Amino acid sequence: MKSSEYLRYDATELAEFVRRGEVTPQQLLDRAIAQIDGTNAQVNAVVRRLFDRARAQIDAGLPEGPLHGVPILVKDLGAHIAGIPTTAGSRMLAGFIPDHDSEVVQRYTRAGAVIVGKTNTPELGITGVTESELHGPARNPWALDRTPGGSSGGSAAAVALRMTPVAHAGDGGGSIRIPASCTGLVGLKPSRGRVPNGPAIGGTWSGFVQQHVVCRTVADTALLLDVESGGTGDGPSIGLPEAGSFVEHLRRSPGRLRIGYSLETQLAGTTHPDVVEGVEAAVKLCEGLGHTVEPAQPAFDKPSLAHAYLTIVAANVYAEVERAHRGLGRSGQPRDLEAPTRLLYDIGRKASAGGFVLATQACQQLARTMVEFHADYDIFMLPTMAVPPPRIGEFDPTTPERAFMWLLRRVPFRRGLELALSQAANGMLGALPNTQPFNMSGQPAMSLPLHTAARDLPVGVQFVAPFGREDRLIELASQLEEASPWIDRLPPLLQQ
Repeated sequence: MKSSEYLRYDATELAEFVRRGEVTPQQLLDRAIAQIDGTNAQVNAVVRRLFDRARAQIDAGLPEGPLHGVPILVKDLGAHIAGIPTTAGSRMLAGFIPDHDSEVVQRYTRAGAVIVGKTNTPELGITGVTESELHGPARNPWALDRTPGGSSGGSAAAVALRMTPVAHAGDGGGSIRIPASCTGLVGLKPSRGRVPNGPAIGGTWSGFVQQHVVCRTVADTALLLDVESGGTGDGPSIGLPEAGSFVEHLRRSPGRLRIGYSLETQLAGTTHPDVVEGVEAAVKLCEGLGHTVEPAQPAFDKPSLAHAYLTIVAANVYAEVERAHRGLGRSGQPRDLEAPTRLLYDIGRKASAGGFVLATQACQQLARTMVEFHADYDIFMLPTMAVPPPRIGEFDPTTPERAFMWLLRRVPFRRGLELALSQAANGMLGALPNTQPFNMSGQPAMSLPLHTAARDLPVGVQFVAPFGREDRLIELASQLEEASPWIDRLPPLLQQ
């Protein structure tokens, strides 16, 4: 297979070529290796090459599954591979080597996929940019001074550069959708419980985190969701509708949908004019396809919801760090965390159990609010991000912010916790405020690359469906992809 052909086709097509005997898994692996070796130095997407392991996987015989022979990258967070270090972008986890494959990795393997490497992620996946001190920043193939988003930024940069047609990703507050928006990809966060997080732990971040992929086509997001979903071993997902094969929904019409759209930010900040333009163009596109589209905004208190989100994440970061330290046989407070991680750790360490319960109840109320909203609208459409892809380093803590973080570690005062939460909410959350509510409610949400801003920077538009209705999102996304194709858009690094 020629390099130009490998770059053109998605995972669905490559798997079909293997089935027909037109290309071999080894040839696809060779093309993936060449693409990684040829482009990774510029974007720092792949932090661990597994080429020898991939060759051995092929030599041992691949299962005849729907991904037979397709190369795939796995995020270095949320997906363990037995015997391969997992760092989660953190110096704290240096030396950690899992003794098992995560369930989602097992499913990729059973489907015949060939795992070729692990991708860059921010420390513990807590930020919407991929700039860990351990691995260095991942860069956006559309503009190297910009972020590919986070926390699945390495996966997104890799797929945008066609290193592999799909890459594993995880989303606890937008970490699939934000990178997809930044790099011109399709990014679906499934409903809570659709895809397993285990077996090491089930409801990651109190159920906020969902596993899936970033990819270039709606066909691939449907195919991979078929591979990943099913009985998870994470415990029952009460009320999660069975959808059958998601691939079958690619060929089904969504019918005439009632779409409510909003140009507002959902938790903080304001919407950039380029992003407004993208949503308005999507409104016209949907209307042209026969859907009823009108302005609408779910009724919830944004500051309270931001506070609840950060409270729950901070509590989970504290628990995650403590669990890691104990597992590594360490004692005492961690000294090797980055400043933003340490801030959330300290907030989680000092927050009250009652505050955590109130935050959880806010999530439950949000879920009820969204049920009421979807009684009137089949789909909620809004910006994925409030801004085009930010510059690398834009959210680095300032000297006064670092001083405040230092003070908070030493002075356990209640007002300090509130100030810390406010600082977190008014920082990065102002640029990335539109994805977290749907982690909190558990609904499926998808970013589609429907717009391009100044400097040819991608801008994603987000579509949210009721709980368990990924089928509806896939039907609509397939229709939009046909009406306004994006597959042939290439980042500058592939145009040289």
